[in-house]
This record gives sequence, structure tokens and C-alpha cells, in this order.
Amino acid sequence: MQPQQTGAHMGMNRTGAKMSPIDVSAMEEYAAASPVSEFESEDTMTAMRLEAIAEADTIGSVPLPGTLKGMVTTGVSMLKGDNPAMLLDKLGERLAFERTGTRLYEALLTKAVQLMPEGDARLTTLQRIHDQEAEHFQMLAGALQSLGADPTAQTPCADVGAQMSAGILQVVTDPRTDLAQSLNAILTAELADHASWELLQTLLRHTGHGEMADSFGLAVQQEAEHVVTIRQMLQDCVMAAA
Repeated sequence: MQPQQTGAHMGMNRTGAKMSPIDVSAMEEYAAASPVSEFESEDTMTAMRLEAIAEADTIGSVPLPGTLKGMVTTGVSMLKGDNPAMLLDKLGERLAFERTGTRLYEALLTKAVQLMPEGDARLTTLQRIHDQEAEHFQMLAGALQSLGADPTAQTPCADVGAQMSAGILQVVTDPRTDLAQSLNAILTAELADHASWELLQTLLRHTGHGEMADSFGLAVQQEAEHVVTIRQMLQDCVMAAA
């Protein structure tokens, strides 16, 4: 067991420009004397991005229903004028995010056990949140199956969510980050998670799945509690280090 550590300490940080004022002056002189080429201009970069956007395909697709129930459910939704792919995409997004959330808390717990005092009540709290994230994952998998969808498929929004979560996971699993830095990353995930659960509930009611929306009520409440809990833990860590 190691004592609480913090990444905020004075050291040999040479990233600031003031560490080498002579070199900075030379760099500024060179920049002033070197005109920007047509390939480096802001207008050119904007044009390149616009061209890429116009030519780009979408990020994957929502798979076709693999069961008779799924085909019937999808067909009924389309006859009503709905877009069932959007609902399945957002359910798949939350499923993937909860899976990542479970792994995030597994990594955070590993770090917390090392950096928190033995028997710290916060360890129990983090374990409880981890277990709730795992329960949310199972609940979402069941919801997708109830609609005849495949919970193992990665939908477009799930793909995008995985990319967004990758940086957060890297921060938490990095052995150099301290507890406060890891909690800060987790808070980013929890804020997005809570807002996305609320959006999913609204979407479910909008598409006539009010019963499923109601069944997600506890998850939405727990996600709101996660935000409050992690925010307080982060504040406590920062204040203690200061």
C-alpha cells in the first residue's frame, strides 16, 4: 500500500516557451519571414475538409433484424413512419458505453486499492458503481433482444462512442496518472452517460416504447447519482492535495 499520490508537483518540466526565450525569438522571426503556402492556408484546409465530408460514407450501419420478431417489430415501426434504426443505434450505443464503463471502474478500482488507505469507504462505493454499470449492460442487452435485435452487433453510434471513450480509458489505465486525474476522466464519462440515458428514455417514449423507458428509470437515477458521487470524490482528492 502506497500513500496517496498526486501528479501536481514541481519538477523538470521544459514544455513552456519561457524555458528558451532565445529559441522562441528565432522561431518567431522565421515564422514572420516565411509566408504560408497555399497548402497550409486555413482556406485550403477548410476546402479539404469539406471535400472529405462530401465524399465520406457513413460510419457503419445498423444490422438487419436476425429474427422473425425483429423483422415484425421493424416493419411495424416503419409503417408508423418511425425510423427503428435510430432507436436500435442508440440502444447499441448505451450498451457499448456501459461495457466500457464497467472496464473503466475495474481499472479505477485497481488504482484506488493501491492509492487509497486500506478500508477506505470510497472503495466500496466504487465497487457498487462498477456493479451497477454491469447491471445496466445486462439490462440493455435484454432490451435489444426483446426487440429482436442482436446485442453483440456494433452499431454506428456504438462505434463513435468507443472512439470517444478510448481517451478516457487510456487516462485511467495509465500507471502514471494519479487518483484525481483518473476521477476527472471518469467524471467526463459519467456526465456523458447520464445525459445519454436521459436522451434514450425520451427517444423510447417518442417511439412508443414507454414501458421500456419506465424500466430504465432506476438506471437513469443511478447514473445521476454516479455523477454526484464522482464529482465529490474528485473534489475531495483535489482539496486534499492542495
